[in-house]
Amino acid sequence: MAYFLTDNFLLQSSTAEKLYHDYAKKLPIIDYHSHLPPDAVASNENFRNITHIWLAGDHYKWRAQRVLGIPEQYITGDADDREKFKKWAEAVPYTLRNPLYHWTHMELKNPFGVTELLDASNADAIFDRTLPQLQIPEFTPRGLLRHFQVEMVGTTDDPTDSLEHHQSIAQSGFETKILPTFRPDKVFQLSKGDDYRDYIERLQSSSGVAIVDLDTLLDALWNRLYYFHSHGCRIADHGLSHLPKATASPAKLNEVFKQVLAGDDHLAAAHEEAFTYTVLLELCKLYHDKEWVQQFHLGPLRNNNSRRLRELGPDTGFDSIGDFQQAENMSQFFNALEAEGRLAKTIIYNLNPADNAVFAAMMGNFQAEGTKGKMQFGSGWWFLDQLDGMTQQMDTLSNIGLISCFVGMLTDSRSFLSYSRHEYFRRLLCNLFARDINNGLIPDDVQWTGKIIQDICYHNAKAYFGLQDV
Repeated sequence: MAYFLTDNFLLQSSTAEKLYHDYAKKLPIIDYHSHLPPDAVASNENFRNITHIWLAGDHYKWRAQRVLGIPEQYITGDADDREKFKKWAEAVPYTLRNPLYHWTHMELKNPFGVTELLDASNADAIFDRTLPQLQIPEFTPRGLLRHFQVEMVGTTDDPTDSLEHHQSIAQSGFETKILPTFRPDKVFQLSKGDDYRDYIERLQSSSGVAIVDLDTLLDALWNRLYYFHSHGCRIADHGLSHLPKATASPAKLNEVFKQVLAGDDHLAAAHEEAFTYTVLLELCKLYHDKEWVQQFHLGPLRNNNSRRLRELGPDTGFDSIGDFQQAENMSQFFNALEAEGRLAKTIIYNLNPADNAVFAAMMGNFQAEGTKGKMQFGSGWWFLDQLDGMTQQMDTLSNIGLISCFVGMLTDSRSFLSYSRHEYFRRLLCNLFARDINNGLIPDDVQWTGKIIQDICYHNAKAYFGLQDV
């Protein structure tokens, strides 16, 4: 009989239990894509309370509370931390069958040791019980990374970032590697008017390159890329609705870009995709040359609620799944790089489950001799990093590609408590393989299957990202 949140949570057979407890459970974590703030790791200060560490910045929880009609004051507003926590506690019982219900109780159990189900009746008691824990060294950012056995964290950083916090962490001797990731999304936003021009000013200042045209823009980006490389960066990331296509000549784009710099935006929107294609393609060639891994998070329809965008800003829980056409642009973009022999290791994350097979099949077109799993269909992302979404992604990868080469799970989170998502993934992974063993679909060879599971959970990522010396 299965019991909620016991040691055998999600493990539906003795085979699954053996695979998880003997092979997956104790492996370290390589969190190659996250949004953890490096300044918090550098300062290593204790969190004020559980609201501070758990609810701030968590748009998953915010969206659920809005469904229940909870006033924004208790979500992103000016209510005090205890009241915000109590409102979340009131919401939790109504998240039944949503992954938030699992994550909430897994994160309370590990690391806090709280095993009660959270609701309005025990909110004050749990808030008070966790207060003293959060004031000890084990619950600082570094203490939590040690607790979860995190070997590497890939943060998400704008090209203009000074990386001073990464430098401070590296100089401190902290055993977990906190490595920057180059995320140049803002440079593609040609149609953002004054916000875009302000960004170009920051890029100009950080690079020391006077940006007056497309060539000098690329010079500035190359300067920052080399700077990131010198500080341990080996990964680039991009958040796009879809990979762009070439619809205008570089000469025309240079003209439009200079007009935008001069304050004339009338052609910007019409040329933004072509501009993105040209700049991104040049960056991707450099990623290859520097032996980086490039990531593409594709498919979101962002900022759907314009009123809330004005009031709260972006990344506050008003994004959704888009239904963009992906295959043709993806093929053309990768092929353009492959034709020059400059296609880097690549991970593609899909947000629309209808496109899983498209993404998995595309990866098979651009693999490389001597590189295991060069092209990766990335783990279930954002709306899909839940049981059904992760299962669909892994089943599709298994059917169309090779799951044995998969680099596995990441947190993609701003919370130091989100490492329970690796446990969640590992339990599901073991259950999937055990199901196939018990159904006679794969051999009853727990030792070999356990090795494949260990590779997916840890060893593949360690090799893929060049972390053998971590």
